[in-house]
Amino acid sequence: MKITTFDPIIVSPKAEEIISVFEALGFEKSHEPVTSTANGDVTTTRMKHENGYHVDISDKKDIPEDKTYIRINVDNFDEACDILLKHGFKNRLGDSKTIDSKSAKAATFVSPSGFIIALVQHIK
Repeated sequence: MKITTFDPIIVSPKAEEIISVFEALGFEKSHEPVTSTANGDVTTTRMKHENGYHVDISDKKDIPEDKTYIRINVDNFDEACDILLKHGFKNRLGDSKTIDSKSAKAATFVSPSGFIIALVQHIK
């Protein structure tokens, strides 16, 4: 399994305010895909810094406060999923359920200590 992207993702009901902070820090918007989830469409703003850093900011109005995840894109979702499960992570969707779209397969995993990984495999 190969990790293709590793960066923070901030999910917020006030995404525009957070985007503004990162723009002031020198980040620029690179694209804004919309992902269909079980709870509706989510717009994520991908931001890049000239030194190669990235941060993703997702606009999700139905949560009370910001949440920070580690997003890991991989070339083999099932292998990465097995690794996380063997280390005690739990799939938030339940067992082997995933969010499947035309362009990606994804699920969110919570570690035994509480940190969160958003695992994604882009479909080519």
